Amino acid sequence: MDYITDLFIDGEWRAGGEGTTFGVTDPSDGSTIAQFAIATEADCTAAVDAAERAFPSWAATAPRVRSEILRGTFEILTAEKEYFAEIMVRENGKSFPDALAEATYATEFFRWFAEEAVRIPGEFRLSPSGDKRIVVTRQPVGVSLLITPWNFPAAMATRKLAPALAAGCTTVLKPARETPLTAAYVVEALRRAGLPQGVVNLVTPVPTGPAVAKMMQHPAVRKMSFTGSTEVGRTLLKQAADTVISTSMELGGNAPFLVLPGADLDLAVQGAMVAKMRNGGSACTSANRFYVHSSVHEEFVAKFTAELAKVKSGPGLDRENTLGALVSIEERDKVAGLVETAVAEGATVTLGGTPSKVGAFYPATMLTGVTHGDTINSTEIFGPVTAIVQVGDVDEMIRMANDSIYGLIAYVFGEESLALRAALKIDAGMVGVNRGVVSDPAAPFGGTKQSGLGREGSSDGILEYLEEKYIGMAP
Repeated sequence: MDYITDLFIDGEWRAGGEGTTFGVTDPSDGSTIAQFAIATEADCTAAVDAAERAFPSWAATAPRVRSEILRGTFEILTAEKEYFAEIMVRENGKSFPDALAEATYATEFFRWFAEEAVRIPGEFRLSPSGDKRIVVTRQPVGVSLLITPWNFPAAMATRKLAPALAAGCTTVLKPARETPLTAAYVVEALRRAGLPQGVVNLVTPVPTGPAVAKMMQHPAVRKMSFTGSTEVGRTLLKQAADTVISTSMELGGNAPFLVLPGADLDLAVQGAMVAKMRNGGSACTSANRFYVHSSVHEEFVAKFTAELAKVKSGPGLDRENTLGALVSIEERDKVAGLVETAVAEGATVTLGGTPSKVGAFYPATMLTGVTHGDTINSTEIFGPVTAIVQVGDVDEMIRMANDSIYGLIAYVFGEESLALRAALKIDAGMVGVNRGVVSDPAAPFGGTKQSGLGREGSSDGILEYLEEKYIGMAP
């Protein structure tokens, strides 16, 4: 495959300032598939400067024009969806079905926000006292720094780029070092759709931290949106405080999956396969803590284990495989270490549990006998490992679900009224009731507690990149 391996600054693809590169690895076999340009701090500053120069013109561009460019990008990516997916398979390791689903999902953000670009709301009303007209308009916040992770290299980029561009902001995109090729392809699609010079810039500094900190200190940067770990998010929030940058944070998760008494177990297993195994479990929305009521525990475990046993693992370019590699050997070993610790703490491996000898593969794994509060129950697994806790009381299941610093998403399976009552009591930004996936460009995505700040997607997503301005006028 041919890849774009340069930085994108001020409308041009270019090598890094020092001409150095880093290797991009295929985690299925450890081979190096590309050498990507390393951005120096000077390159990062140049990217911010380019975005600053482009901002006045882009902010003044008619919403319909911005909309058409986003729509054009949607059409390019849709036409090239399989190629888009193959890039993700090669650098991320995920299975082709997962990559194709992500390509479809990621592309939809451009269509959704193409429509939102022309519907930015405002207000015009008489004050209660009658002494003035209250006019409220919304304007783009300014240059936006967008930092994305490796697990969904396409969707996390488009979920930030699309609303920022729709709002009239200019951007600097900093993708994860593991997956820069996908980000470069998305930026090239925007360029091909007619995006003006300087509106989107792409940099890949190594090391990341100092360069990001310097960009955040640039007076032109007024917005920072980050998807990644809570630990890194805390650091970025502290840095943002120095210049009072507006921030959006989509951070870690530890999603509970509740199977209530009376649940349709076939439906629950179907939902569990999606919630746990989508993207090989490497998702902040992945079901992480399974709390299964004692009355259905044995049957649910048997049915779910039988389905997991059917999962075919192997290189993602073999389209029959439904479980690809983890992103790196380090990630594989981290997951293996969590399973080893779980066994030491009393869990039983009833399926899987043995890492590959070649490539970053880890099999679909089932653990029973897990206790609430065990290491694997308290840690975001980010792999295809199911850890089940048997619980005898619904209120206790809800208490355990809420016993976490995270509150991104939860899943509840049961009779509809009981499941809805449970969902309302769970402290999370999103809850799936009798379904294993809830993500949608038209729905607000985000969490509570230490799972983040703000919302992405839906009509809320574009508001993250807009500032309200109140104008008081004579009546």
